[in-house]
Amino acid sequence: MDFINPQVVDLSRLQFALTALYHFMFVPLTLGLTFMLAAMETVYVVTGRKIYRDMAQFWGKLFGINFAIGVATGLTMEFEFGTNWSMYSHFFGDMFGTPLAIEGLMAFFMESTFVGLMFFGWDRLSKPGHLAITYLVALGSNLSALWILIANAGMNVPEGAHFDADTMRMQFDSFVHVVFSQDAQAKFVHTSVAGYVAASMFVMGISAFYLLRGQHRELAARSFRMAALFGIISSVAVITLGDVLGRMDYEKQPTKIAAIEGLWHTTKPPYEPWILAALPDDEKQVNHFEINIPYVLTPLITHSFNQPVIGMYELEEQAGPRIRSGIIALTALRRYGETHDKADLNLFNAHQDDMGFGFLATRHAPNQDVTNIPADQLDAVVKQTQPDILPNVFVTFWSFRFMVFLGGYFFAIFAVAALLSLKNRLEANPWLLKATMWSIPLPILATEFGWITAEAGRQPWTVFNKLPTFLSASGHSTGYMVFSLAGFALLYSVFIAAELYLMFRFARLGPEEHGTHHDETDALLSHFHGSHA
Repeated sequence: MDFINPQVVDLSRLQFALTALYHFMFVPLTLGLTFMLAAMETVYVVTGRKIYRDMAQFWGKLFGINFAIGVATGLTMEFEFGTNWSMYSHFFGDMFGTPLAIEGLMAFFMESTFVGLMFFGWDRLSKPGHLAITYLVALGSNLSALWILIANAGMNVPEGAHFDADTMRMQFDSFVHVVFSQDAQAKFVHTSVAGYVAASMFVMGISAFYLLRGQHRELAARSFRMAALFGIISSVAVITLGDVLGRMDYEKQPTKIAAIEGLWHTTKPPYEPWILAALPDDEKQVNHFEINIPYVLTPLITHSFNQPVIGMYELEEQAGPRIRSGIIALTALRRYGETHDKADLNLFNAHQDDMGFGFLATRHAPNQDVTNIPADQLDAVVKQTQPDILPNVFVTFWSFRFMVFLGGYFFAIFAVAALLSLKNRLEANPWLLKATMWSIPLPILATEFGWITAEAGRQPWTVFNKLPTFLSASGHSTGYMVFSLAGFALLYSVFIAAELYLMFRFARLGPEEHGTHHDETDALLSHFHGSHA
């Protein structure tokens, strides 16, 4: 197996992180706004009150801007797997590519087709017909998220598949198992409702801007109330599904949960405290500073009072036998490739589950070849490999806490906003309106921290316990990666600038001026939809 230049691997990771973080700035609003538009239009169809049509049309314009630019930032990401992660694509392409292909054929085409009808069909379709189109756009955008997260869940919990020694790649055992895995479904719901939180804050914040200025008061007040109620329900769902994902990480990805909680040693239930804040030191493997809450961690993670949470020291020790087993697996696989002896295949199959740990040891093996390690060096190679199983604890620990702290803030502000809105006391509390207005970007930031937690916590693997990241990249030159990284950073910065300019422009113009700027928005969306089709 070729050993990729570490600089190229780091640059490939940085480029994908950059494009993914940029793209994910747009995704939550798309997921959440579609169902909010459907809710507004449903009220319009049921009651016939024009104000709800105006609400759906105005927020629909801002959704359209976000959708158009979000699509542009997302298209390049799928090509990155082939260009920058060729070993990963070969090893895991069947498992990862199949859900993405279904996403394109089923969900992406559906939302892209019906979004045009949603924007331009208000006066051409019946009320129920247009409402059905809006719901199909919402369904399509959320189905896109479902299939993408099914693919991502396979990287974190690679179940329903096995490694085929003849094809040298992962093969399906059960596609149904992959689609309906608990991790995939929980990730989908958690990510979707996080988008609903982002959309709720977006609508509340812009509505607050109008109320502070005394503009568009009826539309702003009704939009604010609907967003506050939508937001408080969504924030509760985010917290609940986050707890479910934490429990799954405890069962399936113990290194991730240990890093999230900053646990260097196995807990002693039920006393073990939850660490509220700390300064983890990855090099020395200690926390230099801690603020904690006693008796919280065990029930929070294990949903019991007597199950321990395994610490990172103990996880390193447990990895030793798996590294040895993985070396046996790779040695048998190499012999099988040369001789096709069934005995070697049987030996490989017996140790296949630990193959990834053998790959992990290649960095420390003589000549990066684990199949020819001298017996007197094996213990040293295993010992050097053991710390490699851990992610970056500092990054994982703090990205999770920023996400959680923001989640708690969202629940509080939605609860207060809903209460004051129902009492018709919004304009008497300008502090709340200002807080919601300045909080518009915070849910996007929280979803970014959530993505960092999930992906940084999976390291050092692209496919958990199967394929290390340092063996997954393509063999590009450093110069090529620097050039492409700079190009993507520049291009995506232009997209962000365009998004912000258009959002500020049309939000300031407001919902009532259905003349010039309405035509400008339609022209923009028509150009996008025609070029995309």
